[in-house]
Amino acid sequence: MTSGFSAVTGLEGVFVARAGKLSSIALRLRDNSLCIYSPVSGLETILAEQADTLGDVSTLLAPNHYHNKGLAAHVKAFPKASLCCSAAARPRLTQITGLKFAPLDDLTQQLWDGHSVHEPDGLKTGEVWLHAQFDTERALVVTDAFNSALQPPGSYGNTAGLLGTFPRYGVNDAALYTSWATGFLSKANPTMLLPCHGSPVRSADLTQQLTGLLQKAF
Repeated sequence: MTSGFSAVTGLEGVFVARAGKLSSIALRLRDNSLCIYSPVSGLETILAEQADTLGDVSTLLAPNHYHNKGLAAHVKAFPKASLCCSAAARPRLTQITGLKFAPLDDLTQQLWDGHSVHEPDGLKTGEVWLHAQFDTERALVVTDAFNSALQPPGSYGNTAGLLGTFPRYGVNDAALYTSWATGFLSKANPTMLLPCHGSPVRSADLTQQLTGLLQKAF
């Protein structure tokens, strides 16, 4: 199933689209252009079709070194957009794709106040998280760290999950990662999860859900 980018209720300037089982998240930047978190193959065409309503794409964020299959098509569709990733993900991404990646600093300077980029400690994929704070909601955008069940486009779940492959393929130092993630979640206290694997999750006890998943897995 493929769905176009639709606004997330309660998160101004945040849009989600899906191709198959993977989601891509668009975040409005200070200049009203968009940052695309985890470009998914096939969605570049939909993005171009929605340009009149969504606006220009200025940044493509490769969120870890595994999520790379949609990058080349998005770079071709949006040649003026900056392609960025974490320093940890850059060597493998460059080797696999042959593309050039800007540092995350270029993106952070374009974020609205209350929005931030984070690189969890203890991972081996160079995964990047986004945290976006709004009037009544706090959203956490992740790649492989958490997931959720697929819902119909425009619908939200209320339960987060953990990819079965993540502890083995995503984590380098379980103790370090768990310590960092637990501390981050307690401060960020997200009310919404926007994962690449699954549909958005909205829950008042989301922080407790996520920390519970960490404790159970590690």
